[in-house]
Amino acid sequence: MPSSHEPSSGRKSTGPALSDHRPKLDDLQRRLFLRKTLSLGAVSMLSGCNLRDGDTVDRVLWAMSRWNDRAQAWLFSQHKLAPVYTEADVTRPFPFNAFYPEDRVPEIDELDYRLEVSGLVTNKRLWSLSDLRQLPQASQITRHVCIEGWSAVGQWSGVPFRNFLERIGADLTARYISFKCADRYYTSLDMATALHPQTILALDFGKDPLPQQYGYPLKLRVPTKLGFKNPKHIAAIVVTNDYPGGYWEDQGYNWFSGL
Repeated sequence: MPSSHEPSSGRKSTGPALSDHRPKLDDLQRRLFLRKTLSLGAVSMLSGCNLRDGDTVDRVLWAMSRWNDRAQAWLFSQHKLAPVYTEADVTRPFPFNAFYPEDRVPEIDELDYRLEVSGLVTNKRLWSLSDLRQLPQASQITRHVCIEGWSAVGQWSGVPFRNFLERIGADLTARYISFKCADRYYTSLDMATALHPQTILALDFGKDPLPQQYGYPLKLRVPTKLGFKNPKHIAAIVVTNDYPGGYWEDQGYNWFSGL
């Protein structure tokens, strides 16, 4: 394709300008690029490989995982919204999901709970549930998609995460947001997804405060990500430029894991 610095041929064009087709060409390029990416989860299940062994196959799979992350990040758009549903579509009962059985859900006292924030933020105060409920709230009915192959529609309400990050003076140019949870779970998010309008710090499920099994007292709801990127029982949030990994990500799951 000629660059803008190459001399003109001097002939007058009679056909449509290339710029007229630029949006369609860009969309085609993005689709072809996506088709070249490969899901590490699918490959690892088919191969039966343990991604922590450090052999040649593992190194190849880790490289594929990093490539997949970069591809998904390149394709992500803050303007593209996840589908929304009606209350009639809500899955009842909503499934419990965690890396432990339901009888091991942590019990957290509302009066003692304080959310910690640290890293690249200017306001590192502690946040009680009452403090969080005084912030502007948003509600959504969206689909939770689990990497195990099932999905369910739920209704969540809480603080738009972008508003919260702005309130604590977070560096919005930082690369990562890390989450540490009361159930020993941990994960992290890219800043672009953190700022997505549908990403919220959920305080309620349906019309009531989050039940313990669904993440009480605070859960991150990210409808543009796979379910394991939606941490529950959040105790601390860290804004950082250092890659923080995650519970499943450190075992070989794709870090970006967008839908």
